[in-house]
Amino acid sequence: MKSTLIIIRGNSGSGKTTTAKRLQQHYGRGTLLVSQDVVRRDMLKVQDRDGNLSLDLIRQIAEYGKGKCEVVIVEGILTQQRYGDMLKQLISFYNGNAHTYYYDLSFQETVRRHNGRGKNTEFGEDSLRDWWTPGDYLGVTGEVQLTDKMTQDEIAELIIKRI
Repeated sequence: MKSTLIIIRGNSGSGKTTTAKRLQQHYGRGTLLVSQDVVRRDMLKVQDRDGNLSLDLIRQIAEYGKGKCEVVIVEGILTQQRYGDMLKQLISFYNGNAHTYYYDLSFQETVRRHNGRGKNTEFGEDSLRDWWTPGDYLGVTGEVQLTDKMTQDEIAELIIKRI
């Protein structure tokens, strides 16, 4: 089985998880979704610091999907500085059959999107500002920038068409 890797990255509150879940629903059974928040916060309960255990586990889960799942989706903030090497290794592991997307939104749009979701009571604008890393591109060939002007529907459609 040929597997396709989809990487969705961006700042907190931008819409990554929403998009990833929509894609998983579209592609159906056997689509592997690897969420940074689930692995780091729920499974391992570790801080997002250099060398944290989630890097290896995200990579291992995504590698497990190759040859077993038609589509493997890895999503999260996944900053280039901390996760870039691991993500580039995954792209190589998938023999380049990978599609990379980065939510390149303004801070104001990120806050607006964050305020419209369920997690907006867990943390607010001050936390978003502390975590904010604009223009955090992975710098790989074909990386697609998702902008303020695109709706969640348009983003999902774009990714599905490209796959």
